[in-house]
Amino acid sequence: MTVAENNTGLAGPGGTNTATAAEAVIPAASRGERFTGYDVEAFEVPSGREENWRFTPMKRLRGLHNGTAEADGTVSVDVDAASDVKVEVVGRGDDRLGVGGAPSDRVAAQAYSSFTEATIVTVPTDTKPDKATLVRVTGPGEGKTAYGHLQLRVEAFSNASIVLDHVGSGTYADNVEFVVGEGAKLTVVSVQDWADDAVHVSEQHLSLGKDATLKHTVVTLGGDLVRVSPTARFAEAGGDVEMLGLYFADAGQHQEHRLFVDHAVSHCRSNVMYKGALQGNGAHSVWIGDVLIRAAAEATETYELNRNLVLTEGARADSVPNLEIETGEIEGAGHASATGRFDDEQLFYLQSRGIPEDAARRLVVRGFFHEILMKIDVPEVRERLVAAIEAELEAVENTANAEPATTA
Repeated sequence: MTVAENNTGLAGPGGTNTATAAEAVIPAASRGERFTGYDVEAFEVPSGREENWRFTPMKRLRGLHNGTAEADGTVSVDVDAASDVKVEVVGRGDDRLGVGGAPSDRVAAQAYSSFTEATIVTVPTDTKPDKATLVRVTGPGEGKTAYGHLQLRVEAFSNASIVLDHVGSGTYADNVEFVVGEGAKLTVVSVQDWADDAVHVSEQHLSLGKDATLKHTVVTLGGDLVRVSPTARFAEAGGDVEMLGLYFADAGQHQEHRLFVDHAVSHCRSNVMYKGALQGNGAHSVWIGDVLIRAAAEATETYELNRNLVLTEGARADSVPNLEIETGEIEGAGHASATGRFDDEQLFYLQSRGIPEDAARRLVVRGFFHEILMKIDVPEVRERLVAAIEAELEAVENTANAEPATTA
């Protein structure tokens, strides 16, 4: 049995396991052949040499990848729900859990196997709430480890906005499901604004029904190590997903975003745009964008873009777009990636108009992020991000302008 023959061969809670660990780790030629399942032991302990882990500093995962990170804490999940939105806390046996997608790496499988209760937020059929629903996840605390599970459901022909906000300290791994029903529209913003000590590894599963629309935005600002892996799958024809991202890495921070868009049915559309800035020694960002257009996915339209702006020496950005096409009957497909420093000509132009260098740099960074920020439809979130970017720029300017230390 090959991985391709058993792509989702492991059943969820109550099911049976049909694959072995040896079968699970056969190198896959295609992103679509990567093994998924719920059994932790069906995934080999990663060493860091695997394609899926080669950019991740494994020692900083604090044992999430090898089973040594035992849950000794809990996260709090607080929901400020809009009217008509239903919030439930359910046990592992709820048959709705897992419908959004199965874990594709050992950490996600460990998180799925380890949570004790899950939160399900449901927007009922044909509902348009009067405001955005805020889901705040607060970490287990410094030195503590926790696992979690969250499902956000928007049923048929509804239209909703949800903000998922991560704050606090500790080590946390989770799975998040976004299940968008037929003809429904969901706008979601996932913010990772952790404290400096936090480690967060999250697999996000995006499932779109017939003619469903999903705008999915990931914003990563805080944390020691943050790795977010969104996977979008189309259940039926007519789906439309827009995946946006904004990240700002400081000295010593590792921020990793791994996307997979699986076009398995016809007449679907996807658009990916991630932009990041980096400053400080050891700041590291990783962006992996995988798009697969399967043989049955005729009339697909897709594009992915990643841009990185390096603000200081000692920062590093890795960007790897991948596009697989198994049919020639598509509307269009493409990808682009670029990493660079400040445009000296832009700075010169602004300074020649009497704008001080610090202010000119701020304007360039604002312009760099403007396109993403304007696509965030929740005003309070957009304002918060603008303020956070300003604070990041002020920090690097203060560092640059600080007097060098003297010795006696």
